[in-house]
Amino acid sequence: MSVAFTKEDSAETASETLLPDRPVSPHPNLVTEAGLKALELQLHEAREAYETAQKIEDVNERRRQAAGPLRDARYFAARVRTAQVIPDPTSTDAVAFGSTVTFSRDDGRVQTYRIVGEDEADPKSGSISFVSPVAHLLIGKTVGDVVAISGQDLKIIAIA
Repeated sequence: MSVAFTKEDSAETASETLLPDRPVSPHPNLVTEAGLKALELQLHEAREAYETAQKIEDVNERRRQAAGPLRDARYFAARVRTAQVIPDPTSTDAVAFGSTVTFSRDDGRVQTYRIVGEDEADPKSGSISFVSPVAHLLIGKTVGDVVAISGQDLKIIAIA
């Protein structure tokens, strides 16, 4: 009877430690210089967490604790390897990757976002991915241009 429980525990442990890979975007992995540094830091942190987990004596707990960092390390290693650093734009004439764009909405709200890579995008902190619908509409436009999205007009009022 103990053997059955052991096999059951092993199957449970195996399923907990075989985490699926994090999805990788099909888009080019464009990043800013800061974005590449952030990816490298996240890779370093994932590797450190994995190394820490490897020091756990109980094999089942070690596997459980190592599964997440191992998956993250694979993801960040791939993202660092495929990163294409795009220098900051040299002109503020038109919206480009790396630009900070300010626009007004029909309802009077004024918003400012920097257009960055997918892994570094954080709308709450003022950055959006270059593959987002808003960024797609804004890239290539100039101050004064108006774009429509979801029934609203966005008017570009500044590019930095």
